[in-house]
Amino acid sequence: MKTKKWNIAWPDINAIRKLTNQCGYAPLTAAVLCARGMDTPEKAAGFLSHDLSGLHDPFLLPDMQAAVHVITEAIGAGEHIAVFGDYDVDGITSTCVLMRYLKSRGAVCSYYIPDRLTEGYGLNKAALLKLRQQGVSLVVTVDSGITATEEIAYAREIGLKIVVTDHHECKDALPDALAIVNPKRADSHYPFKDLAGVGVVFKLICAMAGAEGWQDVLTEYLDLVAVGTIADVMLLQGENRIIVTYGLALLQQTENPGLRMLMREAGVEDRRVTSSLVSFTLAPRINAAGRMGCADQAAELFLTDSPSRAQEIAVMLCCQNKERQNAENAILKQAFDVLQKEYDPQEDRMIVLWGDNWHHGVIGIVSSRISDRYGCPTVLISLDGDVGKGSGRSVNGFNLFEALEHSSAFLEKFGGHALAAGLTITRENLPAFKESICAYAKENISEEDLMPVVNVDCLISPDDISLEAIRELAVLEPYGMGNREPIFAMRELTVEDITPISSDRHLKMSLIKGGRRFTAMLFGTGSGGCPVVQGDMVDAAFSLEINHFRGRQNIQLMLKDIRLSDCELEKDHYFLSCYSNFINGQELTDSQVNMLYPDRADLVAVWRHIISRAQGGKLTAPYNTLSRRISYESRRMINIGKLFVCLDVFSESCLLSYHFKNGLLHIRMRPFKGKADITKSVVLATLRHRKQQNASDQAI
Repeated sequence: MKTKKWNIAWPDINAIRKLTNQCGYAPLTAAVLCARGMDTPEKAAGFLSHDLSGLHDPFLLPDMQAAVHVITEAIGAGEHIAVFGDYDVDGITSTCVLMRYLKSRGAVCSYYIPDRLTEGYGLNKAALLKLRQQGVSLVVTVDSGITATEEIAYAREIGLKIVVTDHHECKDALPDALAIVNPKRADSHYPFKDLAGVGVVFKLICAMAGAEGWQDVLTEYLDLVAVGTIADVMLLQGENRIIVTYGLALLQQTENPGLRMLMREAGVEDRRVTSSLVSFTLAPRINAAGRMGCADQAAELFLTDSPSRAQEIAVMLCCQNKERQNAENAILKQAFDVLQKEYDPQEDRMIVLWGDNWHHGVIGIVSSRISDRYGCPTVLISLDGDVGKGSGRSVNGFNLFEALEHSSAFLEKFGGHALAAGLTITRENLPAFKESICAYAKENISEEDLMPVVNVDCLISPDDISLEAIRELAVLEPYGMGNREPIFAMRELTVEDITPISSDRHLKMSLIKGGRRFTAMLFGTGSGGCPVVQGDMVDAAFSLEINHFRGRQNIQLMLKDIRLSDCELEKDHYFLSCYSNFINGQELTDSQVNMLYPDRADLVAVWRHIISRAQGGKLTAPYNTLSRRISYESRRMINIGKLFVCLDVFSESCLLSYHFKNGLLHIRMRPFKGKADITKSVVLATLRHRKQQNASDQAI
């Protein structure tokens, strides 16, 4: 488990009291608001507002009037309109919202979603020609098109009219379309710039519906609009907060057969619908279709009015999601096998891996998982013959696009932005590319950049936690980008118990403070990566959740990080000081010598632990975690000073080498034939001599 930096906010107590007394917010809710700068009644009310009156006039968007005119005219003339979408959740929901609305207006319409595996993102000439040959005269792009200058010029040449609706960043020169609706245009005066692609489509159909029909649009489409907005990780403030708040309420009782059946097949039909449920349960199943090359199925799911057909497709999407997970896990296993042997956490600032026939649709997710686990930028490349296609994910503070630009001499093409990018490369250039970009990363990433951060809203005590206080936090929802779930911290809890669950992929803990026992969940970390053991005094950072089980409601701490408390660290510092004094030849008391001196059973316990966990002859672990884990498993007192003595004994016996930096012990096993005789250890002999000398001094 990687060491994390905690940024703890200290909200003003008087401001908290003011929000509590004047506005009626619960103290915990008021503390979160103040921690995030909403420390007056006016600021808090403005941030939390989700009144429909906050939706802006759609005609404030650039070219909206022209887009409405072109599309309305095409409908009236009976022209064939094609909606050109994208294969992610935002693109699929954008496609379906516009298709359903156009059909409600009697339009002759169809849709086209490019295949992720064979066509890639956005407009392409072959698809446009195919649409023209099918009799299409107007193409409306959704969630794409803003940079497709060449493709749109071609479309005009073959007689296609183009209207672009998009939300991505614009280049200096815009494509030659009849209308380009995008809040990020340089000439846009629209008050809110962070609409999703489906949000822009929503504004388009509101404009087409007019003042007399916009209320029907809200009721009919906001559930899908909310799903796309959440899945595309858009800022959940301003208009998006309004869209998602009302959309989630509609989703809870949606009449869209596809959404209803997808929720049923995912096992969440009876659960409270939240942004987290959309992000972690519904969105992956919709995305799986695009990743596995079947985005049309996801679109059909939301377009069909047949419950039986919707159920068939929902079942297929859930199966595809399992296939996606299997493909993802297979690549992940191969990657971890390589990293266990080759990755050096002290030297490496970036990870670049490649493999034959890795699934193109999932390498981006795997890159993200590896980047999260190792805390550094990661690029994975799937090779098909002599050509590789890669996907990368970065960390805050390191611009991946600029890194690729630096190493572009070895690439066929690349694109993306600071945190995510894609590339194409030939097999022969892989070693040179890896050397180049890793060297660039080493020069441009500091150790501090690679340290994950936990932003804590405030420190709390057991008395602050109750079922009612947790329920009151719901006023802050929906959570997402720009409004993360509240995170609290508590100091000096005692670890009563640690239980591995789900085949040791996660941990369930029992933590005690002030006479109260809390159940805490640590996901994504097994017992081998846990930084604490039973009996430790710890600090915990967590979100709060109510677990509903067999009709009972229980409080759960959902751990974001857990670490040793200061009192534990002070003990470690004392033991390290004793060890340092010993190494430097300074005097030690008899009790200090006894604390450092390992007997045979201590040496055996340390050795067995190291050789059982060394991967590829290497073991890296936080020093204090290692000593505690050995102590807990062997039921022996192996303090950190004694651990270092044991390592010195093994080192002088040529069994291993080690170094200690930034709180991490890096141990490397050394090849050894025969049997080492540690009884001749100079380190042990010196400690014995100190012990005898102390005894002699006391006798005198």
